[in-house]
Amino acid sequence: MNVFERFLTLWVALCIVAGIALGQAAPGVFQAIGRLEIARVNLPVGGLIWVMIVPMLLKVDFAALGQVRRHWRGIGVTLFINWAVKPFSMALLAWLFIRHVFAAWLPADQLDGYVAGLILLAAAPCTAMVFVWSRLTGGDPVFTLSQVALNDTIMVFAFAPLVGLLLGLSAITVPWATLLVSVGLYIVVPVLLAQLWRRALLRRGQPAFDRALARLGPLSIAALLLTLVLLFAFQGEAILRQPLVIAMLAVPILIQVFFNSGLAYWLNRRVGEQHSIACPSALIGASNFFELAVAAAISLFGFHSGAALATVVGVLIEVPVMLLVVRIVNRSRGWYDAGTANAAASSSNPGVSP
Repeated sequence: MNVFERFLTLWVALCIVAGIALGQAAPGVFQAIGRLEIARVNLPVGGLIWVMIVPMLLKVDFAALGQVRRHWRGIGVTLFINWAVKPFSMALLAWLFIRHVFAAWLPADQLDGYVAGLILLAAAPCTAMVFVWSRLTGGDPVFTLSQVALNDTIMVFAFAPLVGLLLGLSAITVPWATLLVSVGLYIVVPVLLAQLWRRALLRRGQPAFDRALARLGPLSIAALLLTLVLLFAFQGEAILRQPLVIAMLAVPILIQVFFNSGLAYWLNRRVGEQHSIACPSALIGASNFFELAVAAAISLFGFHSGAALATVVGVLIEVPVMLLVVRIVNRSRGWYDAGTANAAASSSNPGVSP
């Protein structure tokens, strides 16, 4: 992990402080920035999101889709968690904690926004950081790349219907036109641009491609930090009034990360998949594409919304929580391998129970 990735929580905390301070010192500047929008898409944030997302998508090789059959059990488990479990479990947790457990301590006019932000956060799996988590667990790089490529392909078609369904089930009005525009701007167009750019760079050779990624990395980081500063400049008043709101929003996020990673890890063990597949499967299963969530929340509900704040809490806790999951799967390898050995023995001898 590079310095930024290792200390992401620290950088986010600094952005919180800087954003709140700047928002209090120069509110007119940020109000002017907030008005720079077309069709509810904020232009400065749209540009920053592109700078943030496109370098990540450059790393995705859709040719890896040809490797999906190689570890079909692990792929199947991860798809099940990412698209059939995680979004719905988060919607349930958001309903439980935001509308009931913490409702008395949260601003009533932001409850829908908080629920919507948590749904957006869980609606798409991570694209970039999962490569880091996979490497730290000794994960199979081909599996990781093929799983990310498959998830990104599904995301192009499934993100809008899934978000629309869950928002509707949560009794939140779905601005379909803005949602579809967001999908086009923040998923479809960046994917196409990144793949065209990737091919052009690779025609010049792998060293040219690697140099381009190295140059773009700091720009992507700067775009993320600037976006966070903008968000907290707008959210400063709400946070100062109720500083514990971040802790309350973190609770359902933490639960869903541990629940989904644990379920994916256990299911891979049950089907007899090897540990180098189960680890990235668990981490991808628990991951959130927070960059996309932040962009969609701002487009759909605005800078001042509870939805935008909820998505940023996901950024705040991403690294420490996922590093803890990395530690758990690494330290539990003995237990995992014993289970897969029993599963293999049971399949070869139906009379033996695992």
